Amino acid sequence: MFADKFTHISPVWLQLKRGQGGSFTIEGVHDIDKGWMADVKKNRTTFIVPRLLFDGWRSNDYQAVFSEEKLQHKLSSTLVKFLKTHRFDGIVVEIWSQLGGHYKSEAADLLIHIASSLHEADMEIIVVIPPALNQGVRKGFFLEEDFNKLAPHIDAFSLMTYDFSQPGRPGANSPVNWVRECVQSICPDADSPWRRKILLGLNFYGYDYSPRGGEPIIGSKYLELLQSFKPKLTWDKNAAEHLFKYQVSGELEHVVFFPTLLSVRTRLELAQSLGAGLAIWEIGQGLDYFYDLL
Repeated sequence: MFADKFTHISPVWLQLKRGQGGSFTIEGVHDIDKGWMADVKKNRTTFIVPRLLFDGWRSNDYQAVFSEEKLQHKLSSTLVKFLKTHRFDGIVVEIWSQLGGHYKSEAADLLIHIASSLHEADMEIIVVIPPALNQGVRKGFFLEEDFNKLAPHIDAFSLMTYDFSQPGRPGANSPVNWVRECVQSICPDADSPWRRKILLGLNFYGYDYSPRGGEPIIGSKYLELLQSFKPKLTWDKNAAEHLFKYQVSGELEHVVFFPTLLSVRTRLELAQSLGAGLAIWEIGQGLDYFYDLL
C-alpha cells in the first residue's frame, strides 16, 4: 500500500550462523514471502534488502572471522550466493551494537570486505549503527573516525536515533536536538557527500511509562488509550514530541510518548536540512496517516 514511498524496504527475516569447519549458514528462509516481494516490486523500483543478524555469535566466533581472510571471503561468498538465489537487492547488516564497542577496526574491515563482494554482484549494503551520543552526553560505540573509515565503501547507514529514554529513565523517544547532534557528530561537514548516506532513524512506535517500568506500544494500542481515557496531548517543545498522561483506577499515573504528525514532520524537516535520508522503524507500527507526510 505504501511501497511507492520508499527506496528500500528491509524485512527482518535473516540470521547468519557460524557452523563447523568454517562454514556459514543463513537461516530464516521459511520467513521469506515471495508473494509479498512480488507485490512490492510490481511496477516499482523499490529495493528489498533484508536485515541480517549475526545471531548467536560468541567472542571467539568474531575473532576467528576477523583474523582469517579466508573466512571473510567464505562469509561474503555465502551471503552473495544466498541473496542472488532469493533475488534480493542487497542486505542490511546489524553487527556494530552487538560488539559493544570492541573490535571496531576488525568489524570495519569485515564490512568493507562484504561491501566489495556485494558491489561486484551489483547489490547494496546498509549498515545499522548506534547513536554517537548516549543520553545526549556520553560517547557511543560508533564515532566520526568509524564513519570516515566505512563511508567510502558503504551505501548507507541506518542510524538508530530512537530509544533515547528507557523504563528506568522515562522521557522522549527521540529528542530532536539529540538527533541533530548524532548526525553532526559523525559527519560534521554539512557539505560532505557522505551526509546523504546517513539515514536518520525515525520511530513509528512509542512508549508507555509507569512507576513499575515501561513498554513499547504501537498505533493500535495508542488509539485504544486515546479512546479509553480521552487524555489531553501536551507538546514537549524541547524534545519536539507529544505526550499524554492517564491513570487506571487504583494505579499510579502513566506517561505516554508517541509520534504525531507534528513530531514526524519536524524530523522530516530536520533530515532535509541535514541532507540526510530516513530509516523508519518500523512499517506497520505507526498510524497510516504518517505516510501522507513522506
